[in-house]
Amino acid sequence: MALGDDLPSQSLYVEPERPPERIEWGALECRDVFKIYRSGPVETVALRGLDLRIERGEIVAVLGPSGSGKSTFLSLAAGLDQPSAGDLRGLGSPLGQLDEEELARYRARDVSIVFQSANLWSGLTAEENVALSMRLSGTPTSRRAARAALEQFGLGDRHSQRATDLSGGEQQRVAIAAAAARRAQLLLADEPTGELDSANEALVLDTLDSLRQENGTTVVIVTHSETVAQRADRVIEIRDGRAV
Repeated sequence: MALGDDLPSQSLYVEPERPPERIEWGALECRDVFKIYRSGPVETVALRGLDLRIERGEIVAVLGPSGSGKSTFLSLAAGLDQPSAGDLRGLGSPLGQLDEEELARYRARDVSIVFQSANLWSGLTAEENVALSMRLSGTPTSRRAARAALEQFGLGDRHSQRATDLSGGEQQRVAIAAAAARRAQLLLADEPTGELDSANEALVLDTLDSLRQENGTTVVIVTHSETVAQRADRVIEIRDGRAV
């Protein structure tokens, strides 16, 4: 018997290491997301296992009756609140697992938000509101850049007016201009055209589409407007806290 005949054979082959799989997250993803509000013994379930995915660079209209969970979804997507259960991803970040400091960075750097009202600093001019919004997000700013943002939304001649001297529709357009000027990856808007006439609604939608084309911004609009729904790439309907 030759030396080593009774020894077990040993392979020198080594399995090559596989690179970790890269997950391509959408701009927003909800997987079985619940949001429960508690007031003493009373529980209100605003989202009931919400599942949806919004791709990067999409313009999406979110529809649904009052109380359906639309605004709750927008609040969670903006990092203003956290889900009670489920996985919520904003630009790949697990928003339900971030601490307040991390959420603040996400809101400042990655997201622009337009609320239905109370979007502006009342003591500042339109131009100053836009410039301050840009500065808070770390976006390079100047008077020229702020004024150019206002001109995109038909407000170039209102740049020096204080917010309190503007009409409701003008205030909303200033708020949208301020959000758009941040050049964030994700723009979230709650009924942004509710106070606008058809001409200004079309102007806002045209400008948001340009923002998407130039910067790849994902735009999510909670709305009751048929015009917004028709102009969007896709419509998501939420009813009773679920996407239908």
